[in-house]
Amino acid sequence: MYERSFMEGTRGTMAVDWEERIDVQRLRRERKERALDRLQDSHLGSMLLIDDPNVRYVTGLAMTGGSGADHYTLLTEDGDVVHWDTADHASNQRFNCPWLSDIRYACPGLGNVPRASGRGSARAWLKDRMAETVYEAMEEYGVAGEPMGIDVANAALVEKFAERGVDIDTETATELMLDARKTKTRDEIECLRQVAAICEGGFQTITDSAAPGKRESEVWGDAVRELWRLGAVVQGGYLTSGPNTWPKHQANATDRIIRPGDIVYADFYNVGFMGYRSCYYRTFSVGRPTDAQRDAYEKARDDLYAVLERIEPGATTDEICEAHGLVRRRGVPGDDHQPLGPRAGPATLRGAADLARALAGPPHRDRGGHDDGRRDHAARRPPGRPRRGDGRRPRERRRDSEPVARRGDYPHLSVTQSPRIFVHN
Repeated sequence: MYERSFMEGTRGTMAVDWEERIDVQRLRRERKERALDRLQDSHLGSMLLIDDPNVRYVTGLAMTGGSGADHYTLLTEDGDVVHWDTADHASNQRFNCPWLSDIRYACPGLGNVPRASGRGSARAWLKDRMAETVYEAMEEYGVAGEPMGIDVANAALVEKFAERGVDIDTETATELMLDARKTKTRDEIECLRQVAAICEGGFQTITDSAAPGKRESEVWGDAVRELWRLGAVVQGGYLTSGPNTWPKHQANATDRIIRPGDIVYADFYNVGFMGYRSCYYRTFSVGRPTDAQRDAYEKARDDLYAVLERIEPGATTDEICEAHGLVRRRGVPGDDHQPLGPRAGPATLRGAADLARALAGPPHRDRGGHDDGRRDHAARRPPGRPRRGDGRRPRERRRDSEPVARRGDYPHLSVTQSPRIFVHN
């Protein structure tokens, strides 16, 4: 179990001179250093980064979009950074981002600009110009003769670089950036803690807002307003109720009127704080939940935490599912081979346990100071501790009490609680 140290936890969201909070200069410096260390340990002389998260990781620029190659960055083995962006963005960055000394106007060969071009010859010209401008920078910084990694392997763009004699590696850059990003710095962890705190505020707003007679869209609007008020950038998420909760409704939050006894489900995905985003969701009951609802929720919760208990450095998702017997989806006729749980196959989860420990708070205690049984099961098990499934009886789980906030003469909203709110990122 993760035990946080004295006074550890989220602090204010504003910069102040009387307390150290998130140090954005250190955040930018350490992220770039991690990426550069990986590059220098490789055979590459430079990396061309097109994927938004990689660009932001190295430059500290706010990548707000998925437009694809409207912006791209060259990182050289000597630590030089050249960034290209569209005209208005580049002008703004030159004024507001003094930590970047070489910002140039982009000629996007991928993404929205070539998609909007009417002819194939125009799209080919854009790719050629993009390759030419990057190659000019490579020559200027002395890495034109070295292999260059690229994290978006567009075949036509790679061909344009090959025509200029550039040795392109389409795999290594992605691997290096994933390796750099998977272990978070202290400031990145604080950003994730802030995301968690902001989402908690949003869920509290749903608790206060959801009631019979209100529409899903109204409750969702109240929640989103609160997320923005607390400093988030909200680029996703939804709220559903009653029959819209499963299968999930195609329109997400609708104008359906919430009724007594409904289940309300809210998903805060892609809610960001300084680029660090959530995938954070909760289930609510309008009125007292039924026994069937409690049983279903408890089973889902127990399965989730049984999986979390097995997440540790080096574990793979297929092993985790097999260890808990989640290879088959139980109780679904004709669907015996779909995995119930992580579906990324043998993707390595190294670093996930450290992040989960960092995000977790101390164990909840009742007023008498006793641990109420809530645990951070994502914490790495102590050396020598056997895995669950070795014949030992599963740990007994305590059924949470049911707090009911009353409004008028009826139970207004009862939250069906999990033992700990969990953040996926």
